[in-house]
Amino acid sequence: MKLLKKSSIIAFVLALFLQLSAGPARLAAQTDPLTGESYPKVFNIGTLNGAPQTAIAIEEGYFDDLGTPAKILFFDSGRDVNTAFASNSIQAGSFGSSPISLGISNHLNYEVVFVNDIIASSETLAVKKSSGIKTLADLKGKKIAAPFASTAHYSLLNALLLGGVKPEEVKLLDLQPQDILAAWVRGDIDGAYVWDPVLAELLKNDGLPLTDSGRLAEQGAITADLSAVSRDFAKKYPTLTAKYVEAFTKSYAILKNEPERAAALVAKNLGIDLQAAKQQLESNNYVSPEDQATAKYLGTPDKPGALAATLKSTADFHVAQKNLDKAGNLDIYQAAVNSRFAQDALKLKK
Repeated sequence: MKLLKKSSIIAFVLALFLQLSAGPARLAAQTDPLTGESYPKVFNIGTLNGAPQTAIAIEEGYFDDLGTPAKILFFDSGRDVNTAFASNSIQAGSFGSSPISLGISNHLNYEVVFVNDIIASSETLAVKKSSGIKTLADLKGKKIAAPFASTAHYSLLNALLLGGVKPEEVKLLDLQPQDILAAWVRGDIDGAYVWDPVLAELLKNDGLPLTDSGRLAEQGAITADLSAVSRDFAKKYPTLTAKYVEAFTKSYAILKNEPERAAALVAKNLGIDLQAAKQQLESNNYVSPEDQATAKYLGTPDKPGALAATLKSTADFHVAQKNLDKAGNLDIYQAAVNSRFAQDALKLKK
C-alpha cells in the first residue's frame, strides 16, 4: 500500500474543505435564502423601449447579478406589458402608472415595488408647426395620436379636459410609438402625445411642444413610471425580488452622482446621441431609494403612501372616460403597493 506524503494529505484535506464549503454557496445562489424555494431557470423582466433606468441597469450588468438568469423583454407600451403579465410571460416589469392602474382595476395579480420616476417633459404633446396648432383649443378637429391605455393617453385626455376640449371633438388615434413616428413622417397626423426616443424625433421634424406631463402634474394629473412584480413571485422569491429592486437603486446612484456617465450608458443602450440621452434623463424627476417608503410615494403597510390614491384617482378618471367599467375601492390599490422590497434593497447595500 502506497502511503501519501504529508504535503499530499494536507492538499487533499484543503481541497475537500473548499469543495464542501463551496456547496452551500452554490445552493444559496439557486434558492431564496428566506423561503428555501429553488429559483426559476429564468427571470423574465419586461420594460418599455427607452426606459433610462433599465438601460443603465442593463449596461452595468445589474440584472446579471440576481442569482438566476434574467431575460429582458422590450415592449412598446404599458398595455403590452399588462398583456405579458396576464399571460405569465413576465414576472416583473417597469411601465406607467396609468396602465398599472388599469391592471390593478382588472385584477392583474401584481404589486408596485418601486417608483422609478415622476414623469415630466419626457412625455409631451407634440404638434406640427405646419398644422397651425398653438393652443389646446386648436386641437378641435385635428388628428392626434397616442398609445391608448398608456400614461401618455391618460395625460392627453387630461390635457384636453383642462383645455376645455371634449375628447369627441378631436380625432384620437391609437398608435404605438414607432407607428406614431411613421404617421408623423407621412403627414397622417397633426400631433401626438408620446415619450422618448420617438418624441425627440417628432420635435426634430417640424415638432412643437404644446404641453407636457410635468405641467399637467402641477395641475393634478400626475403620472409616473413604476416597477411591479407578480405577487405570487414576490412571495415565493422575496430575496430575488429585493435584488431586482436593488438594480434600480444602483441605477439611481449613477443618475444622481454621475450624470455624464449615466447619459453615456443610456446613449449606448438606446442607440441615440449623447445630447439626446442627456435631455431624456433631465426630463423626469427620479425618486431616491430612501424616499420610496415615505408618505409621498409607496408608504408602509401601516401608513399607505400617496401613490395608491393616485392609482385610484387614475382609475376613476378612466371610468369617467369609459375606458374602464369600474374602479376598485382605495384599499384595492393600497394592497397593490408594497414598499417592503425597496426597504430590503437598501439593506442589501449595507
